[in-house]
Amino acid sequence: MSTKGDHHHTVPLSVLLKRESANEKIDSPELVHGQFNQSKKGEDFTFVKTDCQRVMGDGVSTFSVFGLFDGHNGPAAAIYTKENLLNNVLAAIPPDLNRDEWVAALPRAMVAGFVKTDKDFQERARKSGTTVTFVIVEGWVVSVASVGDSRCILEPAEGGVYYLSADHRLEINEEERDRVTASGGEVGRLNTGGGTEIGPLRCWPGGLCLSRSIGDLDVGEYIVPVPYVKQVKLSSAGGRLIISSDGVWDAISAEEALDCCRGLPPEPSAEHIVKEAVGKKGIRDDTTCSDSSSNIEKEYAEPDLVEELFEEGSAMLSERLDTKYPLCNMFKLFMCAVCQVEVKPGEGVSIHAGTANCRKLRPWDGPFLCASCQEKKDAMEGKRGYLLTHTCEF
Repeated sequence: MSTKGDHHHTVPLSVLLKRESANEKIDSPELVHGQFNQSKKGEDFTFVKTDCQRVMGDGVSTFSVFGLFDGHNGPAAAIYTKENLLNNVLAAIPPDLNRDEWVAALPRAMVAGFVKTDKDFQERARKSGTTVTFVIVEGWVVSVASVGDSRCILEPAEGGVYYLSADHRLEINEEERDRVTASGGEVGRLNTGGGTEIGPLRCWPGGLCLSRSIGDLDVGEYIVPVPYVKQVKLSSAGGRLIISSDGVWDAISAEEALDCCRGLPPEPSAEHIVKEAVGKKGIRDDTTCSDSSSNIEKEYAEPDLVEELFEEGSAMLSERLDTKYPLCNMFKLFMCAVCQVEVKPGEGVSIHAGTANCRKLRPWDGPFLCASCQEKKDAMEGKRGYLLTHTCEF
């Protein structure tokens, strides 16, 4: 009951419910997606899982995963990566992290997951390989890890284009060419005899035109699985992601791909992009596109912009696994930072072994690698055998 002297104003229940609904939408955006493929070789594969849970069983802390795997020399590497990469990434994230800590842990976990997947697949002695573009969407945060020449682009609701992946083609990436040759590989075009060279720049032995991939056992370990990782936070106005294999990007630009999406939901958008690319170049390769968008009702949208949270593309594990260590006990002292196997005291090797920082380290300064992953790291960095007298053990 109220009297004339009261200055309190009642708020209709419908308004309160609308406000509560708005807050939920801002925290958990609606995500819709679609995909389309035209296949010639049958080596492109996609992965979509929209109901993953950070905390098992709570039904609230969900995130979505999108992957595109463009295989070569057969589909084995693409299939294996599709089936194992997510589990390997999640295994590298410590339990009991809150939401912000979990998101901050993702970039390094993605690196560890990529390297473990490659290491495990190569132990099967298969010679196929695959590019990977792997996207995790948690709330408004988008984390992308990539090796090879498939790409992921973002168009935020405010406009513009953000490139969330790197292109690891030797033809266009001078830094990667230098890294491969410094690690012991040779870079050149296919020699048809008589001094005539044709085609794109390739790495020899093997003839791969990419500097990073998962698999490719026959090419050499200077072709690394260490991904470029970029993490951004969208505004509450949402945005659109396009993830496509090189069959799309060889034919149309990012702007042309986005133009194909105007006014269309994700499923027909993906189809339109693929058909536009095939129409320009013909179907000379598997051509795959995944399209997803997140948004809330415009009346709740805020005019803030995309925030870039993390970006790193180094191929060196000592640089990639050492970000702000330790972050909430990111890696257990007796656990390999890549393969997550238990390491006995005295057997683990610091990720800094053989670096200028090694002499300054305390015995417990990590992250640490098991002997097998340390050997993998040395091979990728062209230092096999070099670190035998430069270890920092605990």
